Amino acid sequence: MKLVSFRHAEQDSFGVATDNGLIDLGPFSSDVGSTLKEALARNTLGAISAIARAADGRLEWSEVELLPVIPDPQKILCVGINYLSHVKETGREVPTKPMFFTRFADSQTAHDGPIVRPLASEKLDFEGELAVVIGRTARHVKAADAFGYVAGYSCYNDGSVRDWQKHTIQFIPGKNFPSTGGFGPWLVTPDELGDPSQLSLTTRLNGEVVQQATTDDLIFDIPTLIEYCSTFTELHAGDVIITGTTGGVGAFRQPPLWMKAGDVVEVEISKIGILRNVVVDETHGSRD
Repeated sequence: MKLVSFRHAEQDSFGVATDNGLIDLGPFSSDVGSTLKEALARNTLGAISAIARAADGRLEWSEVELLPVIPDPQKILCVGINYLSHVKETGREVPTKPMFFTRFADSQTAHDGPIVRPLASEKLDFEGELAVVIGRTARHVKAADAFGYVAGYSCYNDGSVRDWQKHTIQFIPGKNFPSTGGFGPWLVTPDELGDPSQLSLTTRLNGEVVQQATTDDLIFDIPTLIEYCSTFTELHAGDVIITGTTGGVGAFRQPPLWMKAGDVVEVEISKIGILRNVVVDETHGSRD
């Protein structure tokens, strides 16, 4: 299934994406939960699948405003320097342990939502990534068992404000400006996606390919990341692990390539789809 969070008629809801539109699960909230995160926590995906098979009504895509796949995850854990191609362009040593930083939920934006270039900087970079959504509480999970805790996968653009990221050795400021992290368009469940180590990832800026890789270039694969994360924290349904970006980011190009207002950035991952955002400038105040 493809599961979507959205707003319709001023109400937030979630549903199943089909070729013919969206099945709104709002009317079934007492049975399956009122949000996708709640549905994962309640383990109602089986009931959702049955509802989707029997449902007649569909919402048109034009009727809804998409939300980030999980609008309010308790945790967004992001991995830095996790593709060999990205390690090479940065000049770093290959890491021996995963490098983690965090995002806040309000730094996210949805598919077709704006990525906002902040007033504080013009050095806004793109980072196409594979997102892993956790399906149930996970603590001290072994890598061999890790896929049993995955609810599904999505596309992510870990938009980075590079000068703020480099103020110190801690990445958090440059990764948490409002509406810089694109997340969508939907969650694809594991039964539909298959092996996540054999996916192709492409980022395009205004139609030009700027990043391209396959997920077998990951230094730390998904089971390893889940084992590591669940050792230092308890993961919950709806938590998100952003697995890292590949080479080709704007900061390491000559000259650097920064996103600007009017740019269209797309992250496409095979078997998932395309996350598309338009870049806009923050509107209040003025730049220094």
